[in-house]
Amino acid sequence: MNERSNPGPVPAAPTNDALDIVLRYHEETKHHFARYARGPGALDWANQPDPFRRYEGAPAFALPRLTPADEPTSPPYQSLYRANTIASAPVTLRSLSRLLEYAMAISAWKQVGDTRWALRSNPSSGNLHPTEAYVFAAGVAGLAPGVYHYIALEHALEQRAQWPPQRAMQLLQALPPDAFLIGLSSVVWRETWKYGERAFRYCQHDVGHAVGTLRIAARTLGWRMLLLDGASDDTIATLLGLDRADDFPGAEREHPDCIAAIWPVAQVDMPSPRATVCVPASLPEEAAHDAAGLVWRGRANRLSRGAPVYWEILDQVARASWKASTEHTVVDLPCGRAAESPADDAPRPDGREPSAGQIIRRRRSALAFDGKGSIAAERLFTLLARVMPGAQRSAGERAMPWDALPWQPAVHLALFVHRVDGFDPGLYLLARDRAAAGRLKDAMHPHFDWAAPAGCPTDLPLWLLQQGDARALAARLSCGQAIAGDGAFSLGMIAQFEPTLRERGPWFYRRLFWETGVIGQVLYLEAEAAGLRATGIGCYFDDPMHQVMGFNDARFQSLYHFTIGAALEDTRLTTLPPYQALA
Repeated sequence: MNERSNPGPVPAAPTNDALDIVLRYHEETKHHFARYARGPGALDWANQPDPFRRYEGAPAFALPRLTPADEPTSPPYQSLYRANTIASAPVTLRSLSRLLEYAMAISAWKQVGDTRWALRSNPSSGNLHPTEAYVFAAGVAGLAPGVYHYIALEHALEQRAQWPPQRAMQLLQALPPDAFLIGLSSVVWRETWKYGERAFRYCQHDVGHAVGTLRIAARTLGWRMLLLDGASDDTIATLLGLDRADDFPGAEREHPDCIAAIWPVAQVDMPSPRATVCVPASLPEEAAHDAAGLVWRGRANRLSRGAPVYWEILDQVARASWKASTEHTVVDLPCGRAAESPADDAPRPDGREPSAGQIIRRRRSALAFDGKGSIAAERLFTLLARVMPGAQRSAGERAMPWDALPWQPAVHLALFVHRVDGFDPGLYLLARDRAAAGRLKDAMHPHFDWAAPAGCPTDLPLWLLQQGDARALAARLSCGQAIAGDGAFSLGMIAQFEPTLRERGPWFYRRLFWETGVIGQVLYLEAEAAGLRATGIGCYFDDPMHQVMGFNDARFQSLYHFTIGAALEDTRLTTLPPYQALA
């Protein structure tokens, strides 16, 4: 590694080499008992990147912030998972503000002594926040058609490029009425500063969390969302202005990640809730040409005082996983309404149920658990049902938020159950796609029991593999972190790995991590709703985890660990409102 300016977006590697590069990156960035993946060694605090990007010189527009008086308009949290219970709000500057506040904004400030840092609605590895958000809108009153960068620090939009109204509407014309676009990108250097070569993995986790926060925030407004997975990274980079070298003079570049369409459900309701969705998988090819010819405003601020530390392996995997094509996974989705959650037997609101906004705002990553807190089996079943895509209920039907991902589920959960009332402690498996259960069983230890837990709903593919106290094992596998063994349960997210990448292409590597991030976001909110707390764990020993499961090849790989339990609060910290200075 050495220091140099970060390169901008780069074209994809040749197809025949790209997969080998991705597989090699994944192998070389594994943590092992004998050694960790290569990192910076020590943190250069003087060069810590700024967690807030600005485009200096771009006009900024403050968004209307929600007040306590607005809270009753936020639907009950449980209603997010019930079909047709939330009226679709019109797309206005105020509703767009709520979407971004629930999805990407600062949720609180923490302070100890003279040190203060921000927490956000979207979780981030190490609270480093590499993910940036952009809005492309046309027809929103008070907002000229064009591309806007979201400023989380001020809860504002800064205009990067104004589009002629007719051209902007042409870009969106294939989408449902009143649709707009949300684009996400990553400043990889923010994660590299702390995590070195494993940073690319963590950026993809964070993109997945952001996709999850956006879909759930859209649901609070009665809106739908779909990743336009056919869009190439080149198109996304050009549409969002990320390929404009002159706008990043000496500043750290951003990697284009994804773009999604969001639209109000009421505009596209059909007599049959199972009608095929009419949302295209991509954007018109001319979109990039139109964007390139516009006048762009503002220049990106430099995030670190010195030059970013350059890791060649990160450039290699970024290039190899670059999506140059417009291919996509075709999945029929319901038009307009999302499916009900498989756990739709949850109690209905009784006036005491917290709102979705309350749960979203109070989400935190736990730093320690008390080693005593438990969760009821019924609550665990509900929580696990929420991470199921729901497609088994009827052909093509997806539950929220899985209706936003246009591919079949490829990630499953290996659970280390410690304290679940009515459950035997031990190792369990949840197959998020029941059709994958046979492949999982064939790849795992032959001595596993594969027993159905008592009281488990018949449509929840959960099995007890091996009974026993797994607390010390869970902590050991998660880099010795006690939090993995002190909670009610922890888990590893197991992806259908090499066969999926060979079938889909190396660009799908990032999407496997995105899927784990969406799972993590659902778990974060479900933990809060259950009176518990959660934490995502990016540091774990890869192959020792595989050995516990019996995986002896790359058919399945663990991509993310997670833990839920009763949190211990750090009383030394003071919590401050998110936008107190702007009130």
